[in-house]
Amino acid sequence: MVSTTLSSFLLVLLVSFFVTEAQRPALTKGLSWSFYQSSCPQLESIIRKRLQKQIKDDVGQAAGLLRLHFHDCFVQGCDGSVLLDGSAGGPSEQTAVPNLTLRKKSFKIIDDLRKRIQDECGQVVSCSDIIAIAARDSVVLTGGPNYDVPLGRKDGVNFATEQATIDNLVAPSANTTTVLSLLATKGLDATDAVALSGAHTIGISHCPSFTDRLYPNQDSTMDKTFANNLKGSCPTADSNNTVNMDIRSPNVFDNKYYVDLMNRQGLFTSDQDLYTDRRTRGIVTSFAVNQSLFYEKFVIGMIKMGQMNVLTGGNGEIRNRCDRRNKDKKVDIATVVEELEETFSSLF
Repeated sequence: MVSTTLSSFLLVLLVSFFVTEAQRPALTKGLSWSFYQSSCPQLESIIRKRLQKQIKDDVGQAAGLLRLHFHDCFVQGCDGSVLLDGSAGGPSEQTAVPNLTLRKKSFKIIDDLRKRIQDECGQVVSCSDIIAIAARDSVVLTGGPNYDVPLGRKDGVNFATEQATIDNLVAPSANTTTVLSLLATKGLDATDAVALSGAHTIGISHCPSFTDRLYPNQDSTMDKTFANNLKGSCPTADSNNTVNMDIRSPNVFDNKYYVDLMNRQGLFTSDQDLYTDRRTRGIVTSFAVNQSLFYEKFVIGMIKMGQMNVLTGGNGEIRNRCDRRNKDKKVDIATVVEELEETFSSLF
C-alpha cells in the first residue's frame, strides 16, 4: 500500500503552478519566453529528461543545482561565471569560501547537459541559460511549482573576485536587516527575500554554517529539542557532518520550511530571523499556512532573480565548454584525453 506521505508527494509532483501573465515580472531587454523556439526547440525537454534520471538517482542534486543558480546570479549577475574553473584569468569564484560547499556533481551535471544540447542543436545555448532551466526543473522534480524561464542570457567572460563573491552572497549568520539590505540592492523586496529563502526547503547544510548558534551558547531563538538534536549531529563547532535544512520534508519542495521557522526550527540565523523580525514575520506566517501563495511568490522571485545583470545580445558569449571561456580554449594532452573520454562514454 502506498503510504500517505508518498501519496502526498506524488500529488504535489503532478501539480504545475504558473503565475499569470499579468503577474510575471517585466522581461529584461534581450530575454524572451521563447528564445530558442527556432534554434533549439527541444532544449527544455533534453534538460528535463536528463534531470529526471539524475534526481531520481540522487534527490540531493536538486538542491545543489538550485543553489548553483543562486550563487551564480547574486554575485555579478546570471552569467555562468561561477562555472569557470579559473585555470586562466585568475582564481575561480569556486574557491571563494561561500562556494566551497557547492556540490561538485552540480558542475558536472551542467556540463553534461551542455554536451547533450550541443549534440542536438550546436553551440547556440548559453551555460547560464542551462543553469536557469536546471534550477527550475530541480524545483519541479521535487514537487514544487512549474514556471516559464526567460531565456537569452549570454555567458560572462570575467570572474568575480573572492571579496565580491563574499559581499554579494547572504551569509548564514546574517540577520534580516542584512538580508533585506543586500537584496534591495538587487531590486528584490521583502516578499522576494522571504520567498527565495524558501529554497531551503530542500537540501543539506554542513555544521560550521550554523554551529555558532549552538556553541559556546545556544541561540535563544532556537527550539531546545531541535538544538539538542543538532548537537548530536554536530558534536563540535567545526564538525563537517551535514544535516537537513528542513526537518519536516527535506526532499520535497513545499512550504514546510516556513512551518519550521514558526516552530523555532530554522537552521541558519538568516532563516530563523525572518520569523523573529516583525518586518517579515507576517510573510513567513502567510507562506506557512498557504502553500499556493508561497509558490506564486517564489516563482515571481525566481524570475526576477534570474534576470539580474544578465548579458544579452552582443555582450558575453556562448561557451563551448561551461568551465572555460572560449578564448581560454587550448589543445593539450589533457583536453585530448577528456574529449576522447566524452566520445567513448557517449557510445554507452
